Amino acid sequence: MSRTAAGAGFLAVDSGASGLRVTVGVAGRGPTAQRESREPVRTGARGIDPGHLLEQLLPMVRALSAETGVTEPAAAAVGAAGFATLGDALRAELPGALARELGVRSVVLAADAVTAYVGALGPHPGAVVAGGTGLIAVGTDLTGWRRADGWGHLLGDCGSGAWIGRAGLEAALRAHDGRDGGSAALRACAEEQFGPLPGLPALLYPRSDRPAVLASFAPHVAACAERDTVAAGILRVAARDIADSAAAVCPASGSPRVALTGGLFRMGDPLLRPLGQELAKRLPHAPRVPAQGDPLHGAVRIATDLATGRLTLPSDEKMVYLVTL
Repeated sequence: MSRTAAGAGFLAVDSGASGLRVTVGVAGRGPTAQRESREPVRTGARGIDPGHLLEQLLPMVRALSAETGVTEPAAAAVGAAGFATLGDALRAELPGALARELGVRSVVLAADAVTAYVGALGPHPGAVVAGGTGLIAVGTDLTGWRRADGWGHLLGDCGSGAWIGRAGLEAALRAHDGRDGGSAALRACAEEQFGPLPGLPALLYPRSDRPAVLASFAPHVAACAERDTVAAGILRVAARDIADSAAAVCPASGSPRVALTGGLFRMGDPLLRPLGQELAKRLPHAPRVPAQGDPLHGAVRIATDLATGRLTLPSDEKMVYLVTL
């Protein structure tokens, strides 16, 4: 993408659990076109695999360049799931590869939680909870970053889709066994989705996509919550956990805002009602506002600010890594 009177060209990338989304544009005009891949970028012994990311990214960028007629982006922003803990290989290899292959001169590599934050709130202090299969909260006072949870379905992601689904299946199995805390409604839903419950461990434990399978049951918990006290209780606990994460990262002073982003919150009122109550109790100084956009919107905003010299996000090697080439 060549520089124009309207601004500098940019490349924005969102690499998440469901695949890769890519857009190009010119600062001041917004994105011009978009491509996506349904294949998530692999992780291995070195963390996120930069070779696999490039294998998917470069053909999409070249197709976008041919479609739009803009070439050689001045700046790129890449938001990647797992970047904070699995991003060493990306930091070492991706900026140089983007410079060689595409002529990029400035690169920001960021945790997808950061691009979710910027997409939701822009350059404002506050806290954003990104919830889907997993869950992470990110906050900033614009001088540094704080994160809470995001530790995966075995160690955390409390209140996430996987957490809610697992709790719902536990209640279903309790009902099957005749133990306290069981839910006949959730047992019926689980049997409808998975078949006879004694076969559930064999269906679930060998799967490499266990978090997604667990999360697939979360909508059933929400659907049962209006008529089932156990399901409603699961969502109340999830709401408390989500509010705990938001409170852990939200600035205590100033004029912070709180936003929610991600598919988890499409479950609607059964989760949002108790969550609204918990957030109002824990963060009375931080009003909840609608998310302005998603993580790809955040990557676009970072890339355009970088291309035009207006980037003001606090730097942090684990969360926001800036390279000028």
